[in-house]
Amino acid sequence: MSNRELIALGTGSQVPSRARNHNGYLLRWDSLGLLFDPGEGTQRQLIFAGVPASAITRICLTHFHGDHCLGLPGVVQRLSLDGVARVHAHYPASGQDYFDRLRHASVFHETTDLVAEPVTDDGVVASGDFGELSALRLDHPVEAFGYRLVEPDGRTMVPHLLEQHGIRGPAVGELLRTGSLPVGGRTVTVEDVSVPRIGQRFAFVMDTRLCDNVFALAQDADLLVIEATFLDEEADLAHRYGHLTARQAGRVARESGVHTLVLTHFSQRYSTMTTFHDQAAQEFDGEIVVAHDLSRIPVPRRPRPE
Repeated sequence: MSNRELIALGTGSQVPSRARNHNGYLLRWDSLGLLFDPGEGTQRQLIFAGVPASAITRICLTHFHGDHCLGLPGVVQRLSLDGVARVHAHYPASGQDYFDRLRHASVFHETTDLVAEPVTDDGVVASGDFGELSALRLDHPVEAFGYRLVEPDGRTMVPHLLEQHGIRGPAVGELLRTGSLPVGGRTVTVEDVSVPRIGQRFAFVMDTRLCDNVFALAQDADLLVIEATFLDEEADLAHRYGHLTARQAGRVARESGVHTLVLTHFSQRYSTMTTFHDQAAQEFDGEIVVAHDLSRIPVPRRPRPE
């Protein structure tokens, strides 16, 4: 049984508020725990969310503005305090000096093997049984990357086909492992009792103007987490500072075939969030979530075949 959800640890932007912490997002993807953009206070937000440091397997920084990285020292030190053996860290290579300062911001007994994997260009930054984690450059006043996680394609067993071919109980698992199974004098293959399944896709897009890579990251995403710092009335301001509006986020979701759109990274100037949903909905008629601190958003499951 897969366990895939996004935990929004913080949903504010440059200045936190009473209601919104600086950024911080944990994607639980089966055995993986990807911590994106740990802003100031992330360590405490993890406690409020009931998430141990041991859940973190990778840290992904989009860029080195403070609201996206100032929580890194506390997280790194907590990993060692809690005895986490190894965590991989991805971040723009141009910010290596900032990463080094944040990683060693104060004296502590470092025991966690923090594997630094700086991102130099567009492409795959990690791969494994979970699929591929890629980074694509965004359009922000400082170098920034968005991230995209793609599960490998596979096959989904169809109950009535399994029954039709007499495959039941432990035989199902054996068929998955071996690819074929002798049953009643004939050979049954996985293809006989299943249909193709496209791997799930997750996209994380923070501070950026609209650009081609925003759409590439979001393409066919089951869950798109995207900044919506401003409302449409401040579109010129958003462009000037390298940000998106809620309506632009909705356009990205519509044109990219997104299933569920998660809006976040809201400017402190706004106190009412309903308008963010409404402006995104002018472009996108799918599910829209206006994230709040500590909200838990499941990666939507695809319908199972009958």
